[in-house]
Amino acid sequence: MSTRSQDRTTKDTKRPSAIRRFFGLLGPGLITGASDDDPSGIATYAQAGASFNYAMLWTVPLSLPMMMAVQEICDRTATATGESLGALARRKFGRGMRTVIGVLLVALMVANCLNLAADLMAIGQGMQLLHAGPAAFWSAIAGIAIVIIMIAGSFSVVTKIFKWLCVTLFAYVAVLFVSHVRWGEVLAGSLGTQFTLSPAYLGLVVAVLGTTISPYLFFWQSANRIEEMRAEGDDDDPRPLKERPHQEAKRKLRHARLDVFSGMFFSVLVMFAIMTATSATLGAHGKSINSAADAAKALEPIAGPAASALFALGFIGAGMLAVPILAAAGSAGIAALFDKKWGLDRGPRSAPVFYALIGIGTIAGTLLSVFATNPIGLLVFSALVNGIAATPFLIVIMLIARDRAIMGEYRNGKLAAFLGWGVTAIMLVAGVIGIWQAFAGG
Repeated sequence: MSTRSQDRTTKDTKRPSAIRRFFGLLGPGLITGASDDDPSGIATYAQAGASFNYAMLWTVPLSLPMMMAVQEICDRTATATGESLGALARRKFGRGMRTVIGVLLVALMVANCLNLAADLMAIGQGMQLLHAGPAAFWSAIAGIAIVIIMIAGSFSVVTKIFKWLCVTLFAYVAVLFVSHVRWGEVLAGSLGTQFTLSPAYLGLVVAVLGTTISPYLFFWQSANRIEEMRAEGDDDDPRPLKERPHQEAKRKLRHARLDVFSGMFFSVLVMFAIMTATSATLGAHGKSINSAADAAKALEPIAGPAASALFALGFIGAGMLAVPILAAAGSAGIAALFDKKWGLDRGPRSAPVFYALIGIGTIAGTLLSVFATNPIGLLVFSALVNGIAATPFLIVIMLIARDRAIMGEYRNGKLAAFLGWGVTAIMLVAGVIGIWQAFAGG
């Protein structure tokens, strides 16, 4: 064999397959999309299927472009500037507006703490369903383990753990295949032909939209992309698109969008699987539920112990993924807004404020998960805060993303602006309905 042939053979052997290259591109977008399907989101989707059968499936095709638009804009602000949303808000706005954003971020951290506690309770309940011991014990163990991993683990280790936890959500796709789905009704529900104007139905629509367009995801997407960009270079400063050669910048932007869109598609696929599976099982048998654990227990006599175990494994893994992200997202936003160092790629000594906020939020959430008895109450309040905060945060993001001085040639185009402001308007209406129902006792 000639030397040229040997070189070609060696090159072809070392060249990764297209599938491996694709999965190598997945990172912040995939993790963000998977973390959106946390136990509270899973419970919301399961409740939609159990309460209204297939009638709420139209929210799935609606959520996908909404999630793609918002998270792509958040991601692009990071890749274009090399700065997180908190830092960009500090650049864009004056002291008064920064104070308002800071108050909203503190409120978001409180809501995240309550959501975190409910997710830890779900992890404990899932372990109890698998006959592994008391729920409170496993909630505490999960909370302590997450704090240790986030403080002691390197960014690369934490990222790998996050990626592997995403795999657990395929359990819900498996549940879909063991359910007796009526695909004609799935199509009808997806087209919105079973839409109703009842307060209970509208309230659950708001809950579904609220759990798919959650404010903490905006800050996590931006922060996680910055951490990935830091890891690409030898120094601590991420290299923004405007400082890269044109072709390299185009490739980076294309890969980032592929990551985000793939992550959002995966998230919505899981959403669809949960809604459809619970419609075919719990909804068909008139079972009412209030949590992910209720859904897993109710599935066993209908779809068998395997379906129940898969459902429990799914929300255990989802909770272990979502809890650290809930803790880190708001912490990164506040630290960057006040010009403090942050990042899981930095140690506690170099980013003390960031890690202190993570520790406070996670420890408080763990204590709540051990001693609280009403996870639904925690989720209702956190959903209310998120509903109030989502629209102001979206407005902040859209104002940053259209600013030529900040974004340069990567500012929002007409399509991104149309979709982004459209999502903002939808979330404004959803938030108003949610707040009205909360205060009206709905």
